[in-house]
Amino acid sequence: MQATVEWTGEASFLAEAGSGHSVQMDGPPDHGGQNKGPRPMEMLLMGIGGCASFDVMSILQKGRQQVQGCRCELAAERADAVPSVFTKIRMRFVVSGTDLKESQVRRAVSLSAEKYCSASIMLERAGVEISHEYEIVEPG
Repeated sequence: MQATVEWTGEASFLAEAGSGHSVQMDGPPDHGGQNKGPRPMEMLLMGIGGCASFDVMSILQKGRQQVQGCRCELAAERADAVPSVFTKIRMRFVVSGTDLKESQVRRAVSLSAEKYCSASIMLERAGVEISHEYEIVEPG
């Protein structure tokens, strides 16, 4: 896996993944940014959510669950001192579908947390406290 990050002025950077996709990142205005894109730590948090969501959906689809929606809501706390690392991350999956089995949703979230999500497992091993929750809702 490869990526490049190129400074584009002020506190703004263009990140390009080896797959060819790119995203503009920017710092907060009080640090010279112009709000042109997400902050780098926001990108990290979104990446964790994307990694885990990919796992959960893959497991549910392989389990032949008729999922119509899956949203991962993330909330993170950071250290007050520099470096302002993540100290806690709460991941809440809201899954909707037809005749979803609660046991399969619980299993998918657990497997992602304990076995498959490289991003969250890496951060957990570095000391970040990560919690995983789920809720099943009616499609709407």
